[in-house]
Amino acid sequence: MGPTIYDIARVAKVSKSTVSRVLNNKSNISEESRTRVMKAIEELNYQPSKLARALTSSGFDAIMVMSRSTKTTAGNTFFSEIIHSISMRAEEENFDVILQTSKNSKDELEKCIAKIRGRMIKGILMLSSPANEDFFKELDKYDIPIVVIGKLEEDFQNIYSVDTDNFKDSYDLVQHLIDNGHRDIACLHSSLDYHVSIDRLEGYKKCLMDNGIPLRTDRIIDSGYTMEQAYDASEKLLTSDELPTAIFAIDDLKIIGLYNTAAKLGISIPKDISIVGYNNGIFSPLLSPPLTGIEVPIIKLGEVATNLLFSIIKKQVDQQEPIIVPTKILEQKSVTTIHS
Repeated sequence: MGPTIYDIARVAKVSKSTVSRVLNNKSNISEESRTRVMKAIEELNYQPSKLARALTSSGFDAIMVMSRSTKTTAGNTFFSEIIHSISMRAEEENFDVILQTSKNSKDELEKCIAKIRGRMIKGILMLSSPANEDFFKELDKYDIPIVVIGKLEEDFQNIYSVDTDNFKDSYDLVQHLIDNGHRDIACLHSSLDYHVSIDRLEGYKKCLMDNGIPLRTDRIIDSGYTMEQAYDASEKLLTSDELPTAIFAIDDLKIIGLYNTAAKLGISIPKDISIVGYNNGIFSPLLSPPLTGIEVPIIKLGEVATNLLFSIIKKQVDQQEPIIVPTKILEQKSVTTIHS
């Protein structure tokens, strides 16, 4: 066991409270006492623990990262990549990262409030934004900065948004298909519990309507969150009596499901069917043919969100407008042109 503040007090011949005031950089202490304490610290090679600092000062130097429940994130590379990006930036600030998991939104809220009240964290990063913003209304009551990687519809005092323009990105992808002659375009989407899923689906719908293409309910398929659900939805669509000419998939699980199911059924991409979607990085080099899609800047999203959170913690920024991180369409080999 290493030296304690009691050992420092003994060597410096001062009280424990004097040592505590020196460690916490308080001003109500004589220069002579401060010098003796600092000398004793050096002699004993004292290293204060983070727990001790937290209990005697303003709390832990830690931020909390809140992901969705594991049932909605399994196999989704977005979350693992962005957590890595956040952790690297936090290390530069000498902050620890606490990864919060939960069974449901009520459990998530209770755990979050407990950590805030226990001064265990100085800020929160949320990796997605639920469509039901009651969760945010509860957290906004506490004076702690929260940065959400996702959209916010309401205004909050302590909650900030960093996002991409999911509506426009989806609109542009579907327009790319239409510009290449496609009119029978299906959509595989996730359950509509989060703003990202809603916005991507709405972009698809609006683009079809603006181009005078009727919406077909049988072409809009809820594919859930898991790989198994993605495979089931892909098989249902690709074995239908009337195959669409193109499919818009809103995340990489749907893309993988489509590519693998097409290969199993002997359906050629893009000869028999064109596919566009969102490119989250890790799986993209494995896809054949390479996917035409939106290149999601995952690392950039993590960096921008974490930088914003630390700026707020340091009181360097005031409340501001949502930050939109730009994206781009990467045109590759998964789309063919239909000539009329």
